[in-house]
Amino acid sequence: MLIFEDHYKKLGFETFSEQNLQDFTESRYKSEIKIFHVPEGYELTIDFKNYKNENPALFFLTSQHLQVEHGTGESQLLYYNRDFYCIQIHDKEVACDGLLFHNVFEIPFVELDKEENRMVKNLFRSIREELEDQDSSAEEMIRTYVKQIIIRATRKWKKQNLDNDKIKIPGNELEIFRDFSRLLEIHFRKKHHVSDYAELLHMAPKTLTHKFKSLKLESPNQLIINRILLEAKRLLFYTDKPVKEIAYDLGYDDPAYFNRLFTNKTGNTPSSFKKNYMSGKKYKS
Repeated sequence: MLIFEDHYKKLGFETFSEQNLQDFTESRYKSEIKIFHVPEGYELTIDFKNYKNENPALFFLTSQHLQVEHGTGESQLLYYNRDFYCIQIHDKEVACDGLLFHNVFEIPFVELDKEENRMVKNLFRSIREELEDQDSSAEEMIRTYVKQIIIRATRKWKKQNLDNDKIKIPGNELEIFRDFSRLLEIHFRKKHHVSDYAELLHMAPKTLTHKFKSLKLESPNQLIINRILLEAKRLLFYTDKPVKEIAYDLGYDDPAYFNRLFTNKTGNTPSSFKKNYMSGKKYKS
């Protein structure tokens, strides 16, 4: 494990292989932003969803719960706090609230071809060397490499997910979806209505809803509900909080209403979801 720390700024680098992959403990990096570079064949669970990549990939994670189920070959984890990178970067597309993090499409990864994987490996290697050398200029060099990784991955993510027949978003429209994702992540515990986010985006609720519908995306209302339910599942599975307290945490003054919402949308009561998930019965998110 290699770590850079200076006042409030922190960045860490860790390499995993078959020998130490079982030592991967998410809680060590829970509060950090994470870029996880894995070879083909890795199997991960991220927030109750299973991913098995057939190609090398980069995963971009913030508050999601990550568990490595299986993997062969060497993987690399880069993790840092907002003080190290985010407050220095003003380009929305490659910042901590950019396309790769908290996107409305819920796609937290990009697949890499052979050449792209080679370039990413070189960038990770350069970061590791800077951390090992501990030169006075290491911080700025590392930040430059991190930005290169994010820029390359953002370009690839757009090609894989936006520039196709299924979803095609004009460049001037993309910022609205990015801003909606960012605002939802900030406010979902208190703001539960499309009108709340439309107001923050300075547009009519119908206009916001239409933009999603025209691109055949889930409605803003459903995305709000999805984010609330995801947090509810996290709190149910990873904490000992009672359902009533979870309801209050998520902005519901009436726990019975929250209970009905959860049951209606997932097909399980909050209590049965926790019981069954902990006993190994995996539900789709």
